[in-house]
Amino acid sequence: MSEPVRLLTYNIQYGRGRDGNYDLGRIADAVRGADVIGLQEVTRYLRPNPDQDQPAELASLLPEYYWVYGAPADADASIVDDDGIVINRRSQFGMMLLSRWPVTSMRLELLPRLGTYDTVALQRGALEAIIAHPAGPLRVYVVHLDHLLERHRVAEIQHLLQFADDAERHGTSVTGPASLLGFDATVPRDYIVMGDHNMLPGSPAYLEMTGEPDYFYGDVSASDKLVDAWRAAGRDIHDGITWWNEATDNTEGTRLDYLFVTPGLAPGVRAVGIDTEAIGSDHQPVWLDLDLHPESEVGPGPTNSDPIRPG
Repeated sequence: MSEPVRLLTYNIQYGRGRDGNYDLGRIADAVRGADVIGLQEVTRYLRPNPDQDQPAELASLLPEYYWVYGAPADADASIVDDDGIVINRRSQFGMMLLSRWPVTSMRLELLPRLGTYDTVALQRGALEAIIAHPAGPLRVYVVHLDHLLERHRVAEIQHLLQFADDAERHGTSVTGPASLLGFDATVPRDYIVMGDHNMLPGSPAYLEMTGEPDYFYGDVSASDKLVDAWRAAGRDIHDGITWWNEATDNTEGTRLDYLFVTPGLAPGVRAVGIDTEAIGSDHQPVWLDLDLHPESEVGPGPTNSDPIRPG
């Protein structure tokens, strides 16, 4: 059996740590070694770092990785020099994916949104990447969902699942025969979704992603929903803290960051965990070791050995 792939998600809070310091170096140190890394709140020329191109800096700190960046929130940050020449810059807030293997295709899908009148809201999105893993193409989505409204997160997840389900039919960002493209444009059926979902375990948005448990059988994997890798590894749904509330001096927190897999990948979940030592953000890195070609079905949850329902 080949070595599992380690996937890791981390909301880096534009480099601001729990100690109030800005340091991308410790972000790079915290994620280095994972095979596929999904980062959220990676910014370009955006306050409070208006002169910083964070994707470029992170890429220079992690030169052993291929990378792509997608920014659903984009605004003008151009400046005019003393000679009146416009230096065009975009103020961006987005997601970055780094991979040990080439990323053959990237698409950025904008998620549905609602305008707000009393609170700042940002356009959210999903970054889709097809990775040229040696065993075959690997499909990964890095997402950062809305932080304001539960009903908005539900709508975003509905859109995300439909977009991901349609990907096989729509293809990658470029389609055609591999002999002409120079790479395999196949979209694998199974995929992983990772990122800051801004939702509580068991919340309506969470259940939109996983499906509601049956009253008798509990969690049942179905083709239209995903599996929380945390649960597939046998962890309690409410166990673990991935985000700390600065208003409580970082003494209280909850699990907002997730890795979800399609049911076809769930038997390959080997281990999950939280890097509790990292202090480079108000979030913690969360990792998943995934066997892409499991030899046998593993994982917790109900075993529906009795097909007869009660009543």
